[in-house]
Amino acid sequence: MNLTDLAPQAVVDGFLPGILIEVVATVPMGPSAVNLVYKRMDTKEITTEVVISTDPRLATMQIAVDGRPWSFTAPGEPWRLAVEAKRIGLAWLFEPMMAVYTSKVDPLPHQILAVYESMLPRQPLRFLLADDPGAGKTVMAGLYIRELMLRADARRILIVAPGSLTPQWGEEMIEKFGLLFEVFDSSMIQNTATGNPFAEKERLVVRLDQLSRNPMLQEKLKQAPEYDLIVVDEAHKMSAQYWGGELRKTARFELGELLAGHCRHFLLMTATPHNGKEEDFQAFLTLLDGDRFYGKMRDGTRRVDVSDIMRRMVKEELVRFDGTPLFPDRIASTVNYKLSDDEASLYAQVTDYVRNGMNRAARLDDSRRVTVGFAMTSLQRRLASSPAAIWESLKRRKRRLEDELRETGSKIVAMRGNQNSSPKSRPWKTPTGTIMPTQKTIWMMKSTEP
Repeated sequence: MNLTDLAPQAVVDGFLPGILIEVVATVPMGPSAVNLVYKRMDTKEITTEVVISTDPRLATMQIAVDGRPWSFTAPGEPWRLAVEAKRIGLAWLFEPMMAVYTSKVDPLPHQILAVYESMLPRQPLRFLLADDPGAGKTVMAGLYIRELMLRADARRILIVAPGSLTPQWGEEMIEKFGLLFEVFDSSMIQNTATGNPFAEKERLVVRLDQLSRNPMLQEKLKQAPEYDLIVVDEAHKMSAQYWGGELRKTARFELGELLAGHCRHFLLMTATPHNGKEEDFQAFLTLLDGDRFYGKMRDGTRRVDVSDIMRRMVKEELVRFDGTPLFPDRIASTVNYKLSDDEASLYAQVTDYVRNGMNRAARLDDSRRVTVGFAMTSLQRRLASSPAAIWESLKRRKRRLEDELRETGSKIVAMRGNQNSSPKSRPWKTPTGTIMPTQKTIWMMKSTEP
């Protein structure tokens, strides 16, 4: 580099170690020296120094910016990509439904309303999406996920679903929304550097029961960074029930409590949120708002308004853009028909069997009475289904009773052997009393069961 290259406004590298300088002015001091006036780029301090042509720094000095504060000599492709990335990141400001136009779905009106009116405005989201089956809740969740990612509001996302649905979630996310979600399996623990896939994988689909039954996985989930969004499909499985004044939590419900406390946005999806008991429904809603729904509701208390945390649309309300119903109208009517002689005979015999079985079940203890009563009513439902269904049920019941009869006979034979070797007979206790083990014992025991 020569002294003549030190022009005003030039930014020079190498004059000061690791610091750029900007040339303010140069005053010639003979043919081989200049008085350099420069400004340090780090402190903006202006300094003067005499530089001679034999200065060793001239060999390593180079012009960083040639005579102007900014240069356009850098490669343009990286700059264009950066500008495009910024433009895409801000696209939602100009197109509020950006996810709709960047996904391979044709959403229906109720799906758009769910995402852009019911869920996106809520920050943070704690919501129960409870539309009827067939409404397309997976599509709604996918649109919501993609919209959050386009707005840079979600990066770490976890989807929890029943085991049979996890492959479907992974396929639909990549095919319809271009989002890669890995389905969790135990091999991920060995294949990740830290042994914690919840910490290393940003987008996962995990099985509900696999996570609820494995304390080790739950501990790894706790150790991982908090998720931006957790979506739970078939969320009604995470239920709890009141028995008396006590809330009995299932393992799935306790998992729901863990998930609710480990994310910013929490979305529950189910088509059957209510089991008919208001207190159990409110216990379920504690996953969304523990303070608001804490404790068992008092008798006579009105149902609480949950419209701010829940949306439910039935099939009759779902329409297309032209206003036509999405599903045909459901018409319920009673149709009478005459049984044939064989069908009437079968119905009478099964009904008599069920009636006698229920009468015998009434003499059993509480736990057995409930079990036997349920079995009897199940036979009636199978009878109403079809003759083939009740035929299969009766065959299975016959086999089970024969197995129990053989097992009881083996016990009697064993007891007789003990009785012959003992000076005193050992009585056998049955639900109807204490009798001696004789040939009639088997029949008396079986007569107490349907």
